[in-house]
Amino acid sequence: MPRVVAVYPHDPEAFTQGLVWHDGFLYESTGLYGRSTLRRVDLTTGAVLRSAEVPALLFGEGLARVGDRLIQLTWQEEVALVWGLETLERRGDYRYKGEGWGLCFDGKRLVMSDGSGRLTWRDPKSFAEVGKLAVTVAGRPAERLNELECVEGAVYANVWGSDQILRIDAASGRATAVIEAGDLLTPRERTAADVLNGIAYRAEAGTFLLTGKLWPKLFEVVFEAAPRRSGKWRAQRPAATKTPVAPGRRAGRSPMSPCRPARSSASAPRPSAGSRAARGRGRSPAPLRG
Repeated sequence: MPRVVAVYPHDPEAFTQGLVWHDGFLYESTGLYGRSTLRRVDLTTGAVLRSAEVPALLFGEGLARVGDRLIQLTWQEEVALVWGLETLERRGDYRYKGEGWGLCFDGKRLVMSDGSGRLTWRDPKSFAEVGKLAVTVAGRPAERLNELECVEGAVYANVWGSDQILRIDAASGRATAVIEAGDLLTPRERTAADVLNGIAYRAEAGTFLLTGKLWPKLFEVVFEAAPRRSGKWRAQRPAATKTPVAPGRRAGRSPMSPCRPARSSASAPRPSAGSRAARGRGRSPAPLRG
Protein backbone atom coordinates (compact mmCIF):
# COMPACT_ATOMS: atom_id res chain seq x y z
CA MET A 1 0.00 0.00 0.00
CA PRO A 2 1.23 3.57 -0.56
CA ARG A 3 2.31 5.42 2.58
CA VAL A 4 2.17 9.14 1.80
CA VAL A 5 5.27 11.12 2.80
CA ALA A 6 4.51 14.36 0.90
CA VAL A 7 1.70 16.02 -1.04
CA TYR A 8 2.30 18.53 -3.83
CA PRO A 9 0.02 20.65 -6.01
CA HIS A 10 -0.78 19.33 -9.50
CA ASP A 11 -2.44 21.08 -12.43
CA PRO A 12 -6.11 19.96 -12.29
CA GLU A 13 -6.37 20.61 -16.04
CA ALA A 14 -3.55 18.19 -16.87
CA PHE A 15 -4.82 14.95 -18.42
CA THR A 16 -1.77 13.04 -17.18
CA GLN A 17 -0.52 10.19 -19.36
CA GLY A 18 3.12 9.80 -18.37
CA LEU A 19 5.56 10.94 -15.66
CA VAL A 20 9.35 10.97 -15.51
CA TRP A 21 11.56 12.25 -12.66
CA HIS A 22 15.06 13.38 -13.58
CA ASP A 23 17.66 15.68 -12.07
CA GLY A 24 15.26 17.50 -9.77
CA PHE A 25 12.45 18.05 -12.29
CA LEU A 26 9.23 16.30 -13.18
CA TYR A 27 8.50 15.70 -16.85
CA GLU A 28 4.86 15.11 -17.73
CA SER A 29 3.03 13.98 -20.85
CA THR A 30 -0.61 15.09 -21.07
CA GLY A 31 -3.28 13.85 -23.44
CA LEU A 32 -6.48 14.72 -25.34
CA TYR A 33 -6.67 15.84 -28.96
CA GLY A 34 -5.82 19.51 -29.31
CA ARG A 35 -4.62 19.70 -25.68
CA SER A 36 -1.69 17.27 -25.49
CA THR A 37 1.60 18.64 -24.17
CA LEU A 38 5.04 17.77 -22.88
CA ARG A 39 6.00 19.69 -19.74
CA ARG A 40 8.84 20.30 -17.32
CA VAL A 41 7.28 20.86 -13.90
CA ASP A 42 8.54 22.10 -10.54
CA LEU A 43 7.57 19.36 -8.11
CA THR A 44 7.20 21.52 -5.01
CA THR A 45 4.99 24.24 -6.52
CA GLY A 46 3.41 22.39 -9.44
CA ALA A 47 4.45 25.27 -11.73
CA VAL A 48 4.97 24.45 -15.40
CA LEU A 49 8.50 25.68 -16.16
CA ARG A 50 8.51 24.85 -19.87
CA SER A 51 5.89 23.34 -22.15
CA ALA A 52 5.76 22.08 -25.73
CA GLU A 53 2.52 21.54 -27.62
CA VAL A 54 1.86 18.23 -29.32
CA PRO A 55 0.30 18.53 -32.80
CA ALA A 56 -3.49 18.79 -32.49
CA LEU A 57 -4.15 15.55 -34.38
CA LEU A 58 -2.06 13.53 -31.91
CA PHE A 59 -3.13 12.24 -28.48
CA GLY A 60 -0.18 12.25 -26.06
CA GLU A 61 0.49 9.10 -24.03
CA GLY A 62 3.33 7.44 -22.10
CA LEU A 63 6.75 9.05 -21.60
CA ALA A 64 10.30 7.79 -21.04
CA ARG A 65 13.77 9.32 -20.84
CA VAL A 66 16.70 7.82 -22.75
CA GLY A 67 19.83 9.85 -22.15
CA ASP A 68 19.23 13.40 -23.35
CA ARG A 69 16.01 12.47 -25.15
CA LEU A 70 12.39 12.17 -24.08
CA ILE A 71 10.21 9.74 -26.02
CA GLN A 72 6.46 10.36 -25.95
CA LEU A 73 3.95 7.85 -27.27
CA THR A 74 0.68 8.67 -28.99
CA TRP A 75 -2.52 6.73 -28.52
CA GLN A 76 -3.76 5.56 -31.95
CA GLU A 77 -1.55 7.50 -34.33
CA GLU A 78 1.30 4.95 -34.29
CA VAL A 79 4.02 7.55 -33.84
CA ALA A 80 6.41 8.23 -30.95
CA LEU A 81 7.68 11.80 -30.65
CA VAL A 82 11.32 12.41 -29.77
CA TRP A 83 12.15 15.57 -27.79
CA GLY A 84 15.33 17.16 -26.47
CA LEU A 85 15.48 16.86 -22.68
CA GLU A 86 16.78 20.38 -22.05
CA THR A 87 14.97 22.37 -24.74
CA LEU A 88 11.79 20.29 -25.19
CA GLU A 89 12.24 20.79 -28.92
CA ARG A 90 11.21 18.09 -31.41
CA ARG A 91 14.09 15.98 -32.70
CA GLY A 92 12.19 13.48 -34.78
CA ASP A 93 9.88 10.52 -34.38
CA TYR A 94 9.58 6.76 -34.51
CA ARG A 95 6.84 4.65 -36.10
CA TYR A 96 5.24 1.59 -34.55
CA LYS A 97 2.16 -0.60 -35.05
CA GLY A 98 -0.83 -0.58 -32.74
CA GLU A 99 -1.80 1.64 -29.85
CA GLY A 100 0.61 3.41 -27.50
CA TRP A 101 -0.25 3.56 -23.77
CA GLY A 102 2.68 3.40 -21.32
CA LEU A 103 6.46 3.60 -21.71
CA CYS A 104 9.52 3.26 -19.46
CA PHE A 105 13.26 2.64 -19.86
CA ASP A 106 15.12 0.05 -17.80
CA GLY A 107 18.58 1.27 -18.74
CA LYS A 108 18.93 -1.10 -21.69
CA ARG A 109 15.51 -1.46 -23.32
CA LEU A 110 12.29 0.47 -23.56
CA VAL A 111 9.18 -1.24 -22.20
CA MET A 112 5.86 -0.33 -23.83
CA SER A 113 2.22 -1.17 -23.08
CA ASP A 114 -0.71 -1.08 -25.50
CA GLY A 115 -3.70 -1.59 -23.19
CA SER A 116 -3.49 -5.38 -23.33
CA GLY A 117 -1.88 -7.76 -20.84
CA ARG A 118 1.41 -7.84 -22.75
CA LEU A 119 4.51 -5.66 -22.60
CA THR A 120 6.71 -5.00 -25.63
CA TRP A 121 10.48 -4.54 -25.40
CA ARG A 122 11.96 -1.99 -27.83
CA ASP A 123 15.43 -0.92 -28.85
CA PRO A 124 16.09 2.57 -27.43
CA LYS A 125 17.98 3.72 -30.56
CA SER A 126 15.71 2.43 -33.34
CA PHE A 127 12.48 1.77 -31.41
CA ALA A 128 12.37 -1.61 -33.15
CA GLU A 129 10.49 -4.36 -31.33
CA VAL A 130 12.92 -6.83 -29.72
CA GLY A 131 10.58 -8.97 -27.63
CA LYS A 132 7.27 -9.38 -25.82
CA LEU A 133 6.33 -10.41 -22.29
CA ALA A 134 2.95 -11.79 -21.20
CA VAL A 135 1.97 -10.54 -17.74
CA THR A 136 0.08 -12.74 -15.30
CA VAL A 137 -1.66 -12.02 -12.01
CA ALA A 138 -1.97 -15.08 -9.76
CA GLY A 139 -1.52 -17.28 -12.81
CA ARG A 140 -4.14 -15.54 -14.96
CA PRO A 141 -3.55 -13.10 -17.84
CA ALA A 142 -3.37 -9.44 -16.85
CA GLU A 143 -5.45 -6.82 -18.66
CA ARG A 144 -5.42 -3.09 -19.44
CA LEU A 145 -1.79 -2.32 -18.56
CA ASN A 146 -1.31 1.42 -18.85
CA GLU A 147 1.33 3.88 -17.53
CA LEU A 148 4.66 2.24 -16.68
CA GLU A 149 7.74 2.81 -14.52
CA CYS A 150 10.87 0.64 -14.66
CA VAL A 151 12.63 0.17 -11.29
CA GLU A 152 15.41 -2.31 -10.50
CA GLY A 153 14.19 -5.35 -12.39
CA ALA A 154 10.49 -4.60 -11.96
CA VAL A 155 7.90 -2.79 -14.05
CA TYR A 156 5.19 -0.90 -12.16
CA ALA A 157 2.00 -0.60 -14.21
CA ASN A 158 -1.23 1.29 -13.68
CA VAL A 159 -4.24 -0.88 -14.52
CA TRP A 160 -6.53 1.32 -16.59
CA GLY A 161 -10.00 1.87 -15.15
CA SER A 162 -8.93 0.84 -11.64
CA ASP A 163 -6.99 2.16 -8.62
CA GLN A 164 -4.49 -0.69 -8.85
CA ILE A 165 -0.79 -0.68 -9.67
CA LEU A 166 0.89 -3.98 -10.52
CA ARG A 167 4.50 -4.68 -9.61
CA ILE A 168 5.68 -6.98 -12.41
CA ASP A 169 8.81 -9.10 -12.45
CA ALA A 170 10.47 -8.09 -15.72
CA ALA A 171 12.06 -11.51 -16.20
CA SER A 172 9.00 -13.74 -15.75
CA GLY A 173 6.05 -11.39 -16.31
CA ARG A 174 4.53 -12.44 -12.99
CA ALA A 175 2.85 -9.73 -10.90
CA THR A 176 4.53 -9.95 -7.52
CA ALA A 177 2.23 -7.41 -5.84
CA VAL A 178 -1.01 -5.54 -6.40
CA ILE A 179 -0.92 -2.06 -4.89
CA GLU A 180 -4.26 -0.51 -3.95
CA ALA A 181 -4.16 3.29 -4.33
CA GLY A 182 -7.83 4.20 -4.24
CA ASP A 183 -7.86 6.43 -1.17
CA LEU A 184 -5.27 9.05 -2.07
CA LEU A 185 -7.85 11.70 -2.97
CA THR A 186 -10.73 12.67 -0.71
CA PRO A 187 -14.25 11.77 -1.90
CA ARG A 188 -14.84 15.42 -2.74
CA GLU A 189 -11.64 15.67 -4.79
CA ARG A 190 -12.53 12.52 -6.71
CA THR A 191 -15.76 14.03 -8.02
CA ALA A 192 -13.81 16.44 -10.25
CA ALA A 193 -10.85 14.15 -10.97
CA ASP A 194 -10.44 11.23 -13.34
CA VAL A 195 -8.54 7.95 -13.09
CA LEU A 196 -5.22 7.21 -11.41
CA ASN A 197 -2.47 7.48 -14.03
CA GLY A 198 1.14 8.52 -13.57
CA ILE A 199 4.10 6.86 -11.83
CA ALA A 200 7.64 8.19 -11.45
CA TYR A 201 10.43 6.88 -9.23
CA ARG A 202 12.74 9.17 -7.19
CA ALA A 203 15.83 7.00 -6.86
CA GLU A 204 17.63 9.41 -4.53
CA ALA A 205 14.78 9.17 -2.00
CA GLY A 206 13.52 5.65 -2.65
CA THR A 207 10.01 7.03 -3.19
CA PHE A 208 7.40 7.06 -5.94
CA LEU A 209 5.40 9.99 -7.32
CA LEU A 210 1.75 9.21 -8.10
CA THR A 211 -1.00 11.30 -9.67
CA GLY A 212 -3.89 10.97 -12.10
CA LYS A 213 -5.78 12.58 -14.95
CA LEU A 214 -7.18 15.95 -13.81
CA TRP A 215 -5.96 15.37 -10.24
CA PRO A 216 -5.35 18.47 -8.09
CA LYS A 217 -2.55 16.77 -6.16
CA LEU A 218 0.54 14.67 -6.68
CA PHE A 219 1.60 12.25 -3.93
CA GLU A 220 5.08 11.14 -2.92
CA VAL A 221 4.75 7.67 -1.45
CA VAL A 222 6.58 4.60 -0.20
CA PHE A 223 5.09 1.21 -1.06
CA GLU A 224 4.94 -1.04 2.00
CA ALA A 225 2.90 -3.85 3.49
CA ALA A 226 -0.11 -3.13 5.69
CA PRO A 227 -2.54 -5.17 7.80
CA ARG A 228 -5.29 -6.82 5.84
CA ARG A 229 -8.77 -5.42 6.45
CA SER A 230 -11.95 -7.02 5.19
CA GLY A 231 -9.95 -8.90 2.57
CA LYS A 232 -8.50 -5.73 0.98
CA TRP A 233 -5.45 -3.54 1.41
CA ARG A 234 -5.94 0.18 0.90
CA ALA A 235 -3.87 3.33 0.57
CA GLN A 236 -3.88 5.71 3.50
CA ARG A 237 -5.08 9.24 2.78
CA PRO A 238 -2.90 11.92 4.42
CA ALA A 239 -4.28 14.23 7.06
CA ALA A 240 -5.85 17.40 5.66
CA THR A 241 -3.28 20.14 5.16
CA LYS A 242 -2.97 23.30 3.09
CA THR A 243 0.79 23.08 2.76
CA PRO A 244 3.00 20.34 1.30
CA VAL A 245 4.16 17.77 3.81
CA ALA A 246 7.93 17.81 4.14
CA PRO A 247 9.34 15.12 1.84
CA GLY A 248 10.45 12.02 3.72
CA ARG A 249 13.86 10.67 2.86
CA ARG A 250 14.05 6.91 2.73
CA ALA A 251 17.54 6.58 1.30
CA GLY A 252 18.58 3.01 0.82
CA ARG A 253 15.05 1.68 1.08
CA SER A 254 14.33 -0.87 -1.59
CA PRO A 255 11.43 -0.05 -3.91
CA MET A 256 10.65 -3.77 -3.84
CA SER A 257 9.22 -3.61 -0.32
CA PRO A 258 6.41 -6.14 0.06
CA CYS A 259 2.96 -4.93 -0.91
CA ARG A 260 -0.29 -6.78 -1.22
CA PRO A 261 0.27 -10.29 -2.62
CA ALA A 262 -0.84 -10.54 -6.22
CA ARG A 263 -4.31 -11.86 -6.96
CA SER A 264 -6.02 -12.08 -10.29
CA SER A 265 -7.81 -9.05 -11.71
CA ALA A 266 -8.54 -10.75 -15.01
CA SER A 267 -12.18 -11.24 -14.09
CA ALA A 268 -12.76 -7.55 -13.41
CA PRO A 269 -15.49 -6.20 -15.71
CA ARG A 270 -14.42 -3.93 -18.54
CA PRO A 271 -15.64 -0.35 -18.15
CA SER A 272 -18.51 0.64 -20.40
CA ALA A 273 -18.02 3.35 -22.99
CA GLY A 274 -19.90 5.92 -20.90
CA SER A 275 -18.28 5.12 -17.57
CA ARG A 276 -15.79 7.35 -15.75
CA ALA A 277 -13.05 4.80 -16.43
CA ALA A 278 -13.79 4.95 -20.14
CA ARG A 279 -13.68 8.74 -20.04
CA GLY A 280 -10.29 8.41 -18.38
CA ARG A 281 -8.88 6.90 -21.58
CA GLY A 282 -10.32 9.69 -23.72
CA ARG A 283 -12.76 7.33 -25.41
CA SER A 284 -15.87 9.27 -24.52
CA PRO A 285 -17.84 11.42 -26.99
CA ALA A 286 -16.23 14.42 -28.65
CA PRO A 287 -16.41 16.99 -25.82
CA LEU A 288 -13.63 15.29 -23.83
CA ARG A 289 -11.54 14.39 -26.85
CA GLY A 290 -11.54 17.88 -28.34
